[in-house]
Order: sequence, then C-alpha cells, then structure tokens
Amino acid sequence: MSRPNKNNLGRGLGSLIAGAGLRKPDPAPAAVAQPAKPAGAPAAPVATPAPESPFREIPVARIEPAKWQPRREFDEEALRELAESIRAEGLIQPITVRKHGEGFELIAGERRWRAFRQLGIKTIPARIVEASDAGSAAMTLIENLQRENLNPIEEALGYASLMRDFALTQDAVSERVGKPRATVANIVRLLALDRETQGYIVKGLISAGHAKVLLGLELEAERVPLARKTVEQGLSVRQLEQEVRRLKAASVEKAAGKDDAAKAAKNTAAVMDIEKKLVTRLNTKVRVKHGERRGVITIEYYGNDDLARVLGKLGVA
Repeated sequence: MSRPNKNNLGRGLGSLIAGAGLRKPDPAPAAVAQPAKPAGAPAAPVATPAPESPFREIPVARIEPAKWQPRREFDEEALRELAESIRAEGLIQPITVRKHGEGFELIAGERRWRAFRQLGIKTIPARIVEASDAGSAAMTLIENLQRENLNPIEEALGYASLMRDFALTQDAVSERVGKPRATVANIVRLLALDRETQGYIVKGLISAGHAKVLLGLELEAERVPLARKTVEQGLSVRQLEQEVRRLKAASVEKAAGKDDAAKAAKNTAAVMDIEKKLVTRLNTKVRVKHGERRGVITIEYYGNDDLARVLGKLGVA
C-alpha cells in the first residue's frame, strides 16, 4: 500500500477541520431589478461579515513551549512514533496557542509541536485563543490530565504551580481542573516526599497508593529505606501498610522505653539526693531503696553509743 504524499503534511486547515476540502463558491446570481421601496420603509438589513476563524497555519519557529507545562518527561521513542504517524497520516488535531509578543505560546499540543520540529515542517495548524496566564496554565494542565500523560509528581507540580503562581486555593484549583478537592490535596502532598522517593514515582517503580502509605511515616529517615525496600522487594500497597504499622508500633514502644528510662533516671537522682541529706544529717552511712509501692531506708550505726546518737538526731531518744 502506497504511503500518503509527504507534501500533504503542510496542507491547509480546510482538509484537517470538518474533514472537507475548500469548495469554490457558487457564482453570484445575475442582478435582478427590485421594485422601489415606499417612502419611510425600513432599510434592508446589512449583512454581517463572518467572524475570523480561530484556526490558522502558523510558523513552527514562532512558537514557544508553555511556560507552565507540567510535564517534565517526554518519551523520545513515543515522540518518534508520533512523528512517523504525522508523516504518514497528517495532523488530526491542531495545537492550541495564544499570542505572546511577536510570536505564540503553546497551551496544548507540545508533543505534536515537537514532532513537527523533528520532521522539519515549517508550519503547523493551530487554534489561537485568548487566555490569561492563569487560564493558560490551567488549560495546559487540564489538557495533559485529560490525555493521561502526566505522572503523579508532574500532576502535583502542576497543581502546586497554580496555587503558588496565581494565588489559587485548593478549592479554586479543584474547580478549574474538574477534580475533587480531596484528590488535589492528596496529589499535592506527594511533594512532601524526598527527591529519591519522588523519583521512584516518576519512573513508575512505586504508585501514588504506595506514596500515600509512606506519607503516614513522619520521619524521612524511616520513609526512604522503606521506599527502597518497596522497590527492591516489589511490595504491594497492603504489604507496605503492614510494614508501616510495624514501624509505628516499634516507634511507640521505643518512645515508651525512653520515657521509662527518663523517669527511672529522675527517680534515681531524687533518691540519691535524699540519701545525701540523710548522710549529712545523721553523719553515718544511709541507703535508700525506692519503689513505686514500697521502699527501704537502711541506717548504719556502730555500737550502743552511736545508736543513741543517731536516735537523738532522729528525735526518737
């Protein structure tokens, strides 16, 4: 089967939109004399010119990538496949841009634009829209989300950019992208993870579900080794949850042990202080053995005379 002519890649938008080529207009009908209008009759309506089409062929070189493009990774193999598809079949869907200075800024379709550059095609069909910075950023993010091209970290960075750069709340972001607020909040939380764990998510080695479980650990020193273990052993989300519960239980036990040790140390210091005071008061050797419910104080004396002296100090004799 012969391949389509390469020259068709630059064909006009008429062949790309609505699936039809441009049709020559019908010849204008011959002028017909009209009867004169009576005085005071309303004037004939004036024809309104058709609005300018938002679709145009624009130079590829005059287009800049989207400033708020959330996607960080472009699969080179997938890009080559897209370029070959465009070479064979042409562009099915125009890109979306907005005017920017002397040129244009991409809103949607960066992979298509990159494929055209790779093919060396000079112009590309584009839909030109008017959009603010915030609107442009939201449209770029939404386009990527609808095409499911973003990994969870890129999605989180996109939401964070809308909140940071345009002072939007999570509710406002949720409304713009059409996702529940809880979903937006949970995705943004992934940015609290360390870079190593984020890297595992980007590469697809662990899922957003794994990441949510890891965020249940407060200490990065516990999260990072567990993320590595998840990758190395291929732990499921359920298995990871069990590991997190085990770590939390160990942390609670360790904390309790520290409290007991601190309490014991405090009691020891208090007992030693009491012994010291008794030794000073009685001028003899004294031992205090303290317990929560009972204790023993041992006072040494040397002979009857010394016993009488100690009893006198205690106010017994």
